[in-house]
Amino acid sequence: MSGRTTIDGLPPLREVIEQHGLQAKKALGQNFLLDLNLTSKIARAAGDLGEATVIEVGPGPGGLTRALLFNGARRVIAIERDERCLEALAEVSSHYPGRLEVIPGDALKTDFATLAGTGNGGPVKIVANLPYNIGTELLIRWLTVADWPPFYQSMTLMFQREVAERITAGPGSDAYGRLGVLAGWRSEARIAFDVPPQAFTPPPKVTSSVVHLVPRPSPLPVDGRKLGRVTEAAFGQRRKMLRQSVKSLGGEALLIRAGIDPTRRAETLSVEEFVRLTNAV
Repeated sequence: MSGRTTIDGLPPLREVIEQHGLQAKKALGQNFLLDLNLTSKIARAAGDLGEATVIEVGPGPGGLTRALLFNGARRVIAIERDERCLEALAEVSSHYPGRLEVIPGDALKTDFATLAGTGNGGPVKIVANLPYNIGTELLIRWLTVADWPPFYQSMTLMFQREVAERITAGPGSDAYGRLGVLAGWRSEARIAFDVPPQAFTPPPKVTSSVVHLVPRPSPLPVDGRKLGRVTEAAFGQRRKMLRQSVKSLGGEALLIRAGIDPTRRAETLSVEEFVRLTNAV
């Protein structure tokens, strides 16, 4: 795939990877994006970055980080678990003085709301080519934060295409499940564009997609973790009638209490009906 190798006077990413010995690690779910046309496209999909603090997870050698800064992000806070990448990111930081803060550590142990509070008072946006092995887990955490509206104004995230389809799916679709309910409950989510495997090093076996999520100002009131548990039970046996799949939660009596026909299947329920069901538990 042809694409610009440099946009900002810094060395091309292939050189950076070679110089610092940054071969992607499968154990960390790493697939590096080297085409700076594409990383710029992701940065632009996040909207105007001029006043924003951008939180990035898993910057790796800094391809997306550089695109975010080049496209005007006022500040980028990048969380990187792989210590091998820190030197390369330090070079990006000195190229953009005072605009990039790199936090070494595990994203799953990071308090993002507190981190967002250290911003400059402008909007906070999450933009990331998420490591495949923690992407879904992070998204669920961000969708179910206790305080709403949340600490972020939007999320622009890369997933495997199949996961992106599950996030944006609605009732009646084969891809509709727990992720679609949680995303539909608290956000408006859409697939912005696809990214072919050959854009990455190493190329994954599947196509990836960038998903843009904007929080709903006033989602229906329900306990997010409980909603997650109810949808997990309901979709755990998705071919069965609901009275069977939610038996452990109260079965037929629960469904009648929620005003839902016990012979329906999970994929036919709207987000609103799942909220009603959860509130009846």
